[in-house]
Amino acid sequence: MKIISWNVNGIRAVHKKGMFFLFLEKYNPDILCLQETKAEQSQNEMVLPLYEEYWNSAEKKGYSGTAIFIKKEIVKKETPKVFYDFPDSIQKKYKLKDKYGNAGKEGRVVTLETEKFYVVSVYTPNAKDDLSRIPLRFKNWDPAFLEYVKMLEKKKPVIFCGDLNVAHKEEDLARPKENKGKKGFTSEEREGIDKVVDGGFLDTFRIFTKENGHYTWWSHFANARARNVGWRIDYIFTSKKLSSKIQKAEILSDVFGSDHCPVMIELK
Repeated sequence: MKIISWNVNGIRAVHKKGMFFLFLEKYNPDILCLQETKAEQSQNEMVLPLYEEYWNSAEKKGYSGTAIFIKKEIVKKETPKVFYDFPDSIQKKYKLKDKYGNAGKEGRVVTLETEKFYVVSVYTPNAKDDLSRIPLRFKNWDPAFLEYVKMLEKKKPVIFCGDLNVAHKEEDLARPKENKGKKGFTSEEREGIDKVVDGGFLDTFRIFTKENGHYTWWSHFANARARNVGWRIDYIFTSKKLSSKIQKAEILSDVFGSDHCPVMIELK
């Protein structure tokens, strides 16, 4: 089974560039997790006859949003269940509102329950250039998300993937010294991933690839992508129970259309 995650930074924009169908034709994922769709399902002009689509759009139009596409042949066999956002108990416990709005209503999480595991597509709130959303992220969002996936894991293994808006280690960005303490590389954001790892989840890419130079997001400025001056902020994490099933984990840096590129795992 092939699972791919991609922050498309506007699914309508990627489609207009002619990139989305080229990507699907080449990589043919069984399950595709999207982030920053910036659209409602009714606004999607693409017809994808092979896939069942589950969209979680933000209350604010043209903002944020996640989706999961799964092949209909799998749906016919398994009849998966779908869940949107966090459960009410977690929403109430962590109070995900700040001056920018309610992060729990921004379409940032969609979960698919298959026969053998959960798949979660997540788009973590950005800390903002002035770090003004760090308090929400550090004290509320990251603990809420970890509690959520640990709750799911009590029932069956979890695969969660998406744009986590943080480079975890120095090898996950091209210029760690210059960016230390800045958005995407603060101690608070990195600690959030430390806790995910401590919680028993595996960064699948790092199972196979240890060195730096592998990134998933590049700034539009200064020809950063061509020079590979980037950040690895898109991940696929899995429960340790699935470790023996993971055959491959890759960054698909040859896929264009967004400022992010997709990430992929293959499972037995």
